[in-house]
Amino acid sequence: MSRIGNKPIIIEEGVTISIDGGLVLVKGTKGDLSVELPRNIKAHIEENKIHVKTVRGKDSKQGLFRSLLQNAVTGVSRGWTKELELIGVGFRAQTSGKELTLNLGFSHPVVITADQKVSFQVKNNLITVLGIDKYSVGETAASIRRVKPPEPYKGKGIRYKGEVVRKKAGKSAKAVGGSQGK
Repeated sequence: MSRIGNKPIIIEEGVTISIDGGLVLVKGTKGDLSVELPRNIKAHIEENKIHVKTVRGKDSKQGLFRSLLQNAVTGVSRGWTKELELIGVGFRAQTSGKELTLNLGFSHPVVITADQKVSFQVKNNLITVLGIDKYSVGETAASIRRVKPPEPYKGKGIRYKGEVVRKKAGKSAKAVGGSQGK
């Protein structure tokens, strides 16, 4: 039995759910998403709650599809965000429409274009990725971080807000060693 799969999903205010066979449409104030369920997993609405059940015996994917439905309900009502920090002298980010332009010390600016489910906000050295689809928000934030991940000596680069980067000692033995070979 799946502990997560058996928990009901509470439908928040302003969210409407329609189930058509194996397709669940979730509409809310921020937009609409759809989740396609496999044949052996069914969803039904009962008293402002969605219940996800398996049709035949045990199924290890019941918890997965229950989580996907929960993420869709949360996304269309509140939305998802990921925050990234720019650490480094001269590192800048700016937005123009659906494009994020990063100046990270390369010989050229790096331009990242958002898909239709994601938008960007930049304030000081903090990039916020916003959207209704949790997967798209996380994947876009990861692709931004991949442009210049934090390096281990000074910690410069792009990191998630609150991420701890373990720093290496560097060449401290050379500084302590003194003069050799005289």
